[in-house]
Amino acid sequence: MKITFSNASPYVRKAMACAVARGIDSQLERWAIPATDPAISEFNPLNKVPTLVTDNVGPLFDSPVICEYLDTIGSAAPLFPASGPARWNALRLQALGDGIMDASQPRRREIGLPQDEGRIAYIELQKGKVARALAALEKEVSSFGKLTHIGEITVGCALGYLDFRFANEPWRPGHPKLTAWYDEVVKLPPLAQTMPSA
Repeated sequence: MKITFSNASPYVRKAMACAVARGIDSQLERWAIPATDPAISEFNPLNKVPTLVTDNVGPLFDSPVICEYLDTIGSAAPLFPASGPARWNALRLQALGDGIMDASQPRRREIGLPQDEGRIAYIELQKGKVARALAALEKEVSSFGKLTHIGEITVGCALGYLDFRFANEPWRPGHPKLTAWYDEVVKLPPLAQTMPSA
């Protein structure tokens, strides 16, 4: 298998963290290629990372699909619960973590552009999404495990992305329970081995 790879992408980190959790990261060939490289479009018409080129089902994208596919390989405990409330909770948390990343990535780009009224309003809208997501996570983090499912892994990657790209806007103040949880899980192999870098 081959995965388009970027050390800075939180979505790539999420996929790699799942691979580490499954014990299959050594099976992934890292294809370091910019998302703007047209070579990616051969496998992904959206030209996005991550894209996973598999040996049996063809190319897969985006990160939720890639992670669920990786969860079918290896013998580790599943990251995607099979059914029932546990599955829906894991998927909901995955969506919340993805939402933090979805709001943060474009905001970072917009900050570097000329600040007109529309752009300022857009940036504030995205900041509000992240603030509400963090507040929601603080309320329920006491029920979290130690990266036991896809939702927890995604939330961990999202918080790591905030540290990486928005260190000047620390998320920890006002979120003591979430901070305590993250400070524990960031030391575990799925996050410790996938730290972002510029």
